[in-house]
Amino acid sequence: MTARMAIGAARTRPCTLVVCRGCCCGDARKYPGYDHDWQLDRLRAAADASGGRLAVRTADCLGPCDQANIIVVQPSGEGRRRGGRAVWIGWSMGDDCTDEILRWAEAGGPGVAAPPVTLELQFVQSAGERDRSRR
Repeated sequence: MTARMAIGAARTRPCTLVVCRGCCCGDARKYPGYDHDWQLDRLRAAADASGGRLAVRTADCLGPCDQANIIVVQPSGEGRRRGGRAVWIGWSMGDDCTDEILRWAEAGGPGVAAPPVTLELQFVQSAGERDRSRR
């Protein structure tokens, strides 16, 4: 068995939350009464307070619009070395869901910490996985 070694920026890459804010996700017309900006502000505040262990990005459209809002939890460099892969979370709205995503990411995310069981119920296939399964 060969040892895996990360080089460059991948070695210190933080757990990253990719928040879809495209055509459906983050749209008050699709989900009226939900404060999408508040959620993004809260995620960014947690990243700012993490000391570089957590990052937040936005994406234009991640694909599975029927399961909006989508947040992808990407593993840190350490998580990837331990076999962690990106996890797609659908219907990611509300305080409870946001709390669980943040707790998991702050604990290390994929490959480092086990996700909350209730959050696992919201795991969805990526757009690419859905396309491959239809073939």
